[in-house]
Amino acid sequence: MRHSFAEVLVLSVMRILWLLCAALPGLCADSIFELAKKPASAEFRAAVERLMKPEDIAAGRAVYGEGANFVWVTEADAQPELFIDDVASGKLNSAGTKRWVHVGRMTPGTSHEFHYVVNGKVWGGRNDVPAYLPESYEQAGVPKGKLSEKLVHTSRIYDGMTSDYWIYVPAQYDAAKPAALMVWQDGAGHTDRNGSMRTLNAIDNLIHQKRIPVMILVFISPGMKGSQRMRSIQYDTVSDTYARFLRDEILAEVQAKYNIRKDGYSRAIAGSSSGGICAFNVAWFQPDQFSRVLSRVGSFTSIQWKPGVIDGGNVYPFKIRKEPKRNIRVWLQDGYQDLENNHGSWPLQNIQMANSLKMRDYDFHLSWGNGSHSGSHGSAEYPVAMEWLWRDYDAAKTEQTYTQEPGEKEKPMFRVMKLNR
Repeated sequence: MRHSFAEVLVLSVMRILWLLCAALPGLCADSIFELAKKPASAEFRAAVERLMKPEDIAAGRAVYGEGANFVWVTEADAQPELFIDDVASGKLNSAGTKRWVHVGRMTPGTSHEFHYVVNGKVWGGRNDVPAYLPESYEQAGVPKGKLSEKLVHTSRIYDGMTSDYWIYVPAQYDAAKPAALMVWQDGAGHTDRNGSMRTLNAIDNLIHQKRIPVMILVFISPGMKGSQRMRSIQYDTVSDTYARFLRDEILAEVQAKYNIRKDGYSRAIAGSSSGGICAFNVAWFQPDQFSRVLSRVGSFTSIQWKPGVIDGGNVYPFKIRKEPKRNIRVWLQDGYQDLENNHGSWPLQNIQMANSLKMRDYDFHLSWGNGSHSGSHGSAEYPVAMEWLWRDYDAAKTEQTYTQEPGEKEKPMFRVMKLNR
């Protein structure tokens, strides 16, 4: 079939736009919500194919979101009803050929669960669907920092272990002024600007908005010693070894290149899962180096515990209650669907951590959700957690005695009020 010149031009422009959308999803992301008003249209089907996997659509797992706006697409023999966080949220609209579509909203700053009911039976769905805050997206007019190439360090403390790490320098960094510092464990996952973590976008936006200080970030991956993975040994062991490794080896290299503040008041450390307990562990043993802790789904469990030989993270709720108080500020995040295995209970241990911190008048916050062992909730709330960690920061100071917020003092201890069976 021959096309006129005008038709060829229109088709060419449309193809260029679709190619741009494929390369830069954020450029055209909003269009899918508008196109969903005509769910049987070829344009909407093309947008779905670009943003969702066919196997996820068939299994009832497919969902796409931008901020609070989401679109669900699935295939079923009968009309599905959508439930979000166990609340009925509407029946899907037909898109023809057994395909169904729903457009709706979910609250940003946390993660959500959804599933369908088809012919009276629960089907499909996903846990841990993040709804990102605006600060987690690239914003016009906000200068971007620069991520280094991958750097490789060979350790003396861990005797030949090699570790990959990256340094992120914000656009506002001035070598004449010492910058604050934040270190992330499992760092490789944070280097993709528009990946699932969106850490770099949030950092750029929050610094630009002056909601956090200018800071250099170090993203460090777990080490390898020959063929041995060192992650659990580094992260889950309750000792000062990893803290010394950071201070004396990794940060010594970073400080040789950049002007970084050396007071713990100006330093934060973060991680997820075993990286979460690792972050707490470093601040516990060296509060003079790091006084701000962000732990997502922290593994405060017995992974490396060898009774009478090595302490594991399971001991921390009791160490907090009985050892001298450290001057640290702690944000904990977990969900009631987190892990339960032979190492312990992640949800119960994080509740124990929160109650122990509360009992000893620590400045802490427990962010609780319905998620499982995933970074989705923590990534979705990252801008809020960062602003809380760095609240009342004053670059003219080098120290602060952290005290529990008045609102937290008035609240009771955390309790398990309802069982799921």
